[in-house]
Parts: sequence; C-alpha cells; structure tokens
Amino acid sequence: MAMCLGSKTTGESMIVEQKRRALITGASSGIGKATALAFAASGIDVAIVSRSLPKLTAVAEAVRHTGVEAKAYAVDLANISEVQEKIQYIAQDFGNIDILVNNAGMAYTADLLETPLSDWQRVIDLNLTSVFECIKGILPAMRVQGKGTIINVVSIAGKQAFPNWGAYCVSKAGLLALSQTLAQEERSHGIRVTAVCPGSVNTELWDTETVNANFDRSNMLTPEIVAQSILYTAQLPSAAVVDELTLMASAGVL
Repeated sequence: MAMCLGSKTTGESMIVEQKRRALITGASSGIGKATALAFAASGIDVAIVSRSLPKLTAVAEAVRHTGVEAKAYAVDLANISEVQEKIQYIAQDFGNIDILVNNAGMAYTADLLETPLSDWQRVIDLNLTSVFECIKGILPAMRVQGKGTIINVVSIAGKQAFPNWGAYCVSKAGLLALSQTLAQEERSHGIRVTAVCPGSVNTELWDTETVNANFDRSNMLTPEIVAQSILYTAQLPSAAVVDELTLMASAGVL
C-alpha cells in the first residue's frame, strides 16, 4: 500500500512513501501488545505472533480500529525447529517486513544449583534461540530489500546479574551479544539493529508459575512506556540508529 505525499503538476515524478510493515512476537499481552497498538497509531501495519490465538485476535481487532492492517498468527516459539519456517511463511503471507520486534520471552527464578537442565534449556530456547531463528526467517528478505530494522527486547538483566535469576540473566546477556554482533554484520546491508534493555516492567510475566518474586509493581515501567521507546527507535531516519537503549523506572532497579 502506498501513500501519496505530494506531486508536481509540471510532470515531475510523484513522491511516494511506502507504508511500513512490522512483525511483533509475544504480542498477545504486555510489551508486545502495547507495541502493536503504538505502531498502529503511527500508521504501521502489524503481523502479531503469540501462542494464544484468542488473545491475539482481540489485539488484532483493536489494531484494525486505528485503520491499519493487522493479522494474527499463532506460533509457539518454544518449538525451536519450526520457528524459522513459520516466520518465513508469515513474512510471505503478510508482505515484506520492514521492522522485526523480537519481544517474546519468559521469566524464571531459581538458584542456579537448583535449576534443572530442562528448565535452563527452556529459558535459553525461548529467550535466545527462538530470537536467532526469527531473525534468520526475516533477514534474507531484508537483505534483498537493502533495508530493515530489527529491535530485540532484552532486559536490564542482560547487563546486570541478579541472584536467583541466573538462567534469565544468561539468556538476556546472550541476546544482547546477539544484537551487538548482528548490528555489526548487517550494517553494510542497510539493516539497523537495536537492543532495548528495560528495567522491571509491570506485565503478566510476574504472575507466571516460573517466577517467585515479590516486588512493588506500582513502581515499575508500564508496557506502554517501553512500547513508545521501541516506536521511537523504529521511526528514526534511516541514517541513524539507536544501538542500545537502557530504559529504567525513575524508582530504579526493583
């Protein structure tokens, strides 16, 4: 879909701006949902991905009310062997993806000594390896386009270790390193990579069975604040990039 911004009556070529299209993972709630709504409010079409199709459908309907295109895709990113193929399908079905927001992930608390190997692998698979596979599903097409923006939602835990959050911290530190490496490799292809590292955010992750923590969530960042930061990085002119953005609540690390 193209939008005409203006033309010359003297026969000069019309100036046309292509509408942008984004793929957002973990979009059924929290930061992903808020990002989908923020992108939609700025006129960006969104393909949204999560395990829960009913929740995704509700988000897609809310997005369409803003006048942009939205489509929901139920994908379990924990099934690592299927991720790349399914993301490629989404890109083909929805259309060229200009912005990839890797937001899906899980939180996990336990002393390292008490962390079973199966739990360790589950955290690494979802928080790190699935992002790697999502990127590989989108990157070839971005290279062909000669442009694209990849935004990985990391965490302050990728930069600072916390006791009893070992598996989570390691997965996020790995994601930060992945982002930094990808940025260097893809810069010459016109592809920008941003690592967004928020502090504690008041989302449903705190209510999951894999988390045992008791913080005052009223002092945390909101998903909407993080989403606005993600939107800001995506909307920068192509000549600029935010390599890494650390976003903290004014109350500090909780």
